[in-house]
Amino acid sequence: MKCSYCSREAIYFQRYSGKHLCRRHFISFFEKKVRAVIKKYKMIESGDRVAIALSGGKDSVTLTKLLSELYDGRRDIEFLAITVDEGIEGYREKTLKVAKEVTKSVGIEHYVARFEDNFSVKLDEMVRVGEKLPCSYCGVFRKYLLNKAAKELSASKLATAHNLDDESQTILMNFINADIDRLARLIPQRDQEGLIRRIKPFMEVYEKEVVTYGLLKKYPLIFDECPYSYFPVRAFVRDFIYELERKYPGRKISILRSFEKLSECLKITNPQIELNRCNICGEPTSQKLCQACKLVGELKDKIEIEYNQKIFLSKT
Repeated sequence: MKCSYCSREAIYFQRYSGKHLCRRHFISFFEKKVRAVIKKYKMIESGDRVAIALSGGKDSVTLTKLLSELYDGRRDIEFLAITVDEGIEGYREKTLKVAKEVTKSVGIEHYVARFEDNFSVKLDEMVRVGEKLPCSYCGVFRKYLLNKAAKELSASKLATAHNLDDESQTILMNFINADIDRLARLIPQRDQEGLIRRIKPFMEVYEKEVVTYGLLKKYPLIFDECPYSYFPVRAFVRDFIYELERKYPGRKISILRSFEKLSECLKITNPQIELNRCNICGEPTSQKLCQACKLVGELKDKIEIEYNQKIFLSKT
């Protein structure tokens, strides 16, 4: 099949537009789309010091390499990368190695924030002793450390590699859970002290397009899945949207556009509240204690109980 724009052989079929794209026109499309999203939401501006959440996975590697290339030579914009090491044996070591190689190749600073250093326990141990799903611990602690590290490193923005698939799933999940407050927070009304503004340059491009771009550019992509990525509700929503998109191409972007139209109403019905400071760690929170400190307290209690049980059994 020939490219819809030239006589070259097409390497990608864009089902929602009905266009066939050759390598050159696909790369051009992808980069223009990302640039347009960055401009639309004023994600990256002169004077910014942007921290990139670099897990070492395929999406974050592509984001890091692309941003470094798009803004190469811009002395008024600075990039750095933050990797969160949750402590997942047999998995995080591989992606951490890739993250180090990528940051070295593009010449930016790389910082690693570890669960064990900050919470005295790795995710593997949290899952073993805790009663919550792995993603419940990981999601809270990762967000906490990314914001904390970005703030300590004087970053003005925190870039994540969330793509259109991620965004459409999150929007629909919040609707299903009737969590309208969380839905409203997806597009913050204003910056809040203590919270580094998050930006998502890939929010309007499909996950498949992100991967295709990374492969065409020969970035060092690895496709290992997190061993704990089995959150049941999100998996169901993900599969539902994938099937909907397969039958009716363009539904993912329709979900995002619908949310954008509702966002102005949400600013009125669910206005952004002023945040307090956590009584323990001082990080921003809507309550007296942040969710991270609550979870740490719960885990410490469970670990202490387990330790005391072992001591008792050893004496009997």
